Amino acid sequence: MSNAIRFGVSMDQSLLKVFDELIAKIGYTNRSEAIRDLIRERLVQQEWQATDQETVGTITLVYSHEVHELTETLTALQHRYHKQIISTMHIHLDKHNCLEVVIVRGKGKVIRKIADKLQSTKGVKHGKLITTTTGQKVC
Repeated sequence: MSNAIRFGVSMDQSLLKVFDELIAKIGYTNRSEAIRDLIRERLVQQEWQATDQETVGTITLVYSHEVHELTETLTALQHRYHKQIISTMHIHLDKHNCLEVVIVRGKGKVIRKIADKLQSTKGVKHGKLITTTTGQKVC
């Protein structure tokens, strides 16, 4: 970190105590790295709010493979968005349930649309979009 700049932060003592407890529990060795990660997280959120920027993420789905035509519907949706879907991983959790992880890349608004369509498909028990960054705009 050759361009590191030191600066001071003022905060209530009780807030700092709770923050120190949290970062110790997570495993940070110092406040600086924890604060840098908080800033990076906010920058990634900002990337996703600017819905026309290139983003990446994962869509995680848990569903019952016994629901009539569900796998065909999910596959058809994935084919419709083949340019944004980089990869998928399918795991059989038990006799009835499957986990599918869909890795996506593209404009934030399109990725959210894909996630919404997949998650709202009848038979999907749980779905979650995990947003992250291409890393190009986050130091």
